[in-house]
Amino acid sequence: MPKLKVNGAELYYEDHGSGAETIVFAHGLLWSGRMFDKQVEVLKDRYRCITFDFRGQGQSEVTQTGYDMDTLSEDAAALMEKLECAPCHFLGLSMGGFIGMRLAIRRPELLRSLILVETTADPEPQENIGRYRLLNFISRWLGMGLVSGKVEQIMFGQKFLNDPDRADERELWRQRAISNHKVGISRATNGVIDRQGVYDELDKITTPTLILVGDQDVATVPAKSERMRDRISGSQMQIIPSAGHTSTVEEPEAVNAVIETFLNKLGA
Repeated sequence: MPKLKVNGAELYYEDHGSGAETIVFAHGLLWSGRMFDKQVEVLKDRYRCITFDFRGQGQSEVTQTGYDMDTLSEDAAALMEKLECAPCHFLGLSMGGFIGMRLAIRRPELLRSLILVETTADPEPQENIGRYRLLNFISRWLGMGLVSGKVEQIMFGQKFLNDPDRADERELWRQRAISNHKVGISRATNGVIDRQGVYDELDKITTPTLILVGDQDVATVPAKSERMRDRISGSQMQIIPSAGHTSTVEEPEAVNAVIETFLNKLGA
């Protein structure tokens, strides 16, 4: 289980495949690099694929501080530099997208391309904050199991949630959410809730950018992706049918196809 000490935190990462170019995958809140298993499986034959867990989540260290998006961006940059994989293609989902945008704005030399999945450049909507803080409080002190049902309705689309053939898969992800370190995930959640928006800085991004969003995403609705597309010059946007806020898990074949098309065009 490889770990690297970067920027004051010990981060877990996995390094698969090989190729002249590298893809770095940055996960969303509550999860880990495992949410990209089906992308790595397909892409590792042609690319070096690196997944990592943000501090406080997955198998990375639970630190006292450092859960704001700026520090997490510095974590990601330091990891990429230590692994000597820059410039790379950076794929960030939800919280990972918050980091990807900051890197493209502040450290563009580290990126070949930017893939933003189910994310937003805006701060957390005011109408969500009270509800998310309550869920976070219950999870921290009484356990994620008590709120996992409500969390699933945010994280996944209705097709995935109601498919009887995917009951085992839903239970796997439920268990992964429940197994989070209570303190680490609470601090990470507060970092997401309290984040600053970067919408006004998006016109600084010159990195080739692909934006993906599920048509059943209720956490960052497609209109959020449209705002980013209209602000990032030359960016492309693709809607993933029947997917919610976790399309890499829910509709991996569709996501993989769009990613491969994007990367192939860049290579050409």
